[in-house]
Amino acid sequence: MTVLILGGAGYIGSNAVDGLIMRGYEVAVIDNLSTGHKRAIHKAAHFYEGDIRDKELLRKVFKEEKIDAVMHFAALSLGRESVEQPLKYFSNNVYGTEVVLETMQEFEVKSIVFSSSATIYGNTKQSLVDETTEAAPINPYGESKRMMETIMTWQSQASEMNFVALRYFNVAGAKKDGTLGEVRPRLIPVILQVASGEKDTMVIFGDDYPTIDGTCVRDYIHVLDLVEAHILALEYLQRGGASQILNVGSAKGYSNLEVVNACREVTGRKIPLEIRPGAKGDAASLVASNDKIKEVLGWSAKHSDIKEIISDSWRFQKDYPNGY
Repeated sequence: MTVLILGGAGYIGSNAVDGLIMRGYEVAVIDNLSTGHKRAIHKAAHFYEGDIRDKELLRKVFKEEKIDAVMHFAALSLGRESVEQPLKYFSNNVYGTEVVLETMQEFEVKSIVFSSSATIYGNTKQSLVDETTEAAPINPYGESKRMMETIMTWQSQASEMNFVALRYFNVAGAKKDGTLGEVRPRLIPVILQVASGEKDTMVIFGDDYPTIDGTCVRDYIHVLDLVEAHILALEYLQRGGASQILNVGSAKGYSNLEVVNACREVTGRKIPLEIRPGAKGDAASLVASNDKIKEVLGWSAKHSDIKEIISDSWRFQKDYPNGY
């Protein structure tokens, strides 16, 4: 069975490629390397450099590789950047997904597992967010993910294609051997860059949110747990499972300050801290209810204790202080 990984040179995609190959799947990768790294792609994968909006490239790959299913990670994903450059996000994320689905239909590929996002929920007041919580994105990135889900839902109803949309919460961590970690400007990698001396000071945006200590609260999920959710979702679809939208989170929230303090404990470093005004487009708190994914896929988080996440991220940071 051959799985096409869109965005397979990126942080989550490269871990998914690795996990699939370890389980005996054939894997093809398409990535334009705008945020991904060729070094992160498993040597056993067949790599095609290019953009998912290039339909001729997609047709070539689907024909040459005889694709059986798709995993879609090829989305831009920085909320603050999306506020400044909304058209960039809608073109890549929404139009790109349309091209992918058109190509799947042409080649009669009927299964896709898709990276959605908890940013779809926006500034919800629920202490635990489940899949029935109203979608209310507060930035173009979250809106683009909602639109991608909508397109897939209508296409699923109109055809034999089925999908699983996994609404990630905050993904972090790295492969256990210290490879395949995160180099994007996310909270934990940036804190660890300060811990390693690559940056002077950790900046947190906002300490006046309605949370336990005034800083934003997030649910953190280890990338290895996320990969396991993708593989279980793929197997579910291959068994004939119906389309699903599922949260992927640990069901436990940590404030930004709690994460900084956990990083200090794990690394033994002081990590200087500066507080600045809150950033436009940030939700105060997002924590997952993961009851549905447990019921549908039998999934549960095994590696998502915050200190385990940070320990694995720290191992990667020390081995790759300047990224790949």
